[in-house]
Amino acid sequence: MCRIFTQITRLSAIARSHFSAQYSSRYAPLVLGIETSCDDTGAAVVSSNGTVLGEYTHSQQTSHLRFGGIIPPVAQDIHRANIENVVQKTFDLANISPQDIDAVAVTNRPGLPLSLIVGMRFAKYIARTYDKPLIPIHHMQAHALMARMTSPIPYPFLCLLVSGGHSLLVFVESTSSFRLLGETLDDAPGEALDKIARRLKLRNIAKYAQMSGGQAIEVAAQTASNNTSAYEFPLPLSKYRDCQFSFAGLKNTATRHILERESTLNLAPDALLPDYEDFCACFLKGVTRHMLHRTQRAIEYCERRNLFGSADKQRSLVISGGVACNDIIFNALRRMAEQFGYSAYRPPKKLCTDNGTMIAWNGVEKLLAADTTEMTKNYETIDISGKCSIGESLIDDVKEANLACKWVKVDIFPGKEQPSCSLKL
Repeated sequence: MCRIFTQITRLSAIARSHFSAQYSSRYAPLVLGIETSCDDTGAAVVSSNGTVLGEYTHSQQTSHLRFGGIIPPVAQDIHRANIENVVQKTFDLANISPQDIDAVAVTNRPGLPLSLIVGMRFAKYIARTYDKPLIPIHHMQAHALMARMTSPIPYPFLCLLVSGGHSLLVFVESTSSFRLLGETLDDAPGEALDKIARRLKLRNIAKYAQMSGGQAIEVAAQTASNNTSAYEFPLPLSKYRDCQFSFAGLKNTATRHILERESTLNLAPDALLPDYEDFCACFLKGVTRHMLHRTQRAIEYCERRNLFGSADKQRSLVISGGVACNDIIFNALRRMAEQFGYSAYRPPKKLCTDNGTMIAWNGVEKLLAADTTEMTKNYETIDISGKCSIGESLIDDVKEANLACKWVKVDIFPGKEQPSCSLKL
């Protein structure tokens, strides 16, 4: 394990002095971030102005495709095999040594415990070896703040976090203040998209074989002919005036439609639906409509409760997490938000998914904001947590507000005829 640090000797004493002077003051921190919450091993070095000096990610997507999902012990083994190399490449790309950083930020919650422990142990090793403080990072909070590294988004702002494991609506007030407005009651949207893509057998088509399920459905939906039979997708939780999410019903309805269609057409076990593109468009429309409705209610709740404080404050909606890469979903949410005077943002697509940059940037923001309550050199006091809340819950208050909303009109597939699926509203 020590190989990484004994090999990094290329910088001269003068160069090292320059980096120390430039980045080691309390006002210009340089942070190493390590991310191993799920199936990607990521690391990055980020400076106080948001410059990424070096970043590297080892993706396990190809390894897990054949299993149809992530197997935690397999993910842990791959993390162990790659963590040292990932961090070494990050320092190589940054052209600095571990002595030049001011702190080590590492994801310690939430996530797969078997994966989290690999990153945590390696982060502690670096911090202890080079006498650097350790900053434990909440994975979802890091996703929420990632867009601030590349866009001028002031606090507070509303954030929709959507990924393979989460769907959360959060009002973000600072690096340490997150107020939860809604969360998923069952499946996350990324999970539902991935499972339906597998059920549709999209991997049997060459152009989708190396894509994630969500990406495959998006690409297929964009080529829909709009001549499909009626695929009906009821709107989840339509009778509940809150900001909670539920994608299990959409997933189950999609599975039922596929089974019925396969039976009607007497398809072979490995055959695809002949109108799979139209099916994908209908399913994606149902998923997107649900997000639109819950997010619109969150916007109206923020205004009703005056969470922004004054009418002249900038209103921002940040969409982050892996599902934010979906252009159909993001653009629909952006068009909805604009009708309420909100500007919509997302991180660059490569930073929407899990990565070390978001962890490092979260560490930088915490240092700049003097949010150092959790930062420590007493390394043994920091542990991992598979599950934890993102912050104070306002879910009950949202329910009590009982907001009836007049849904704004949003074209989910603008510029073309809407998919001819039947969607109950």
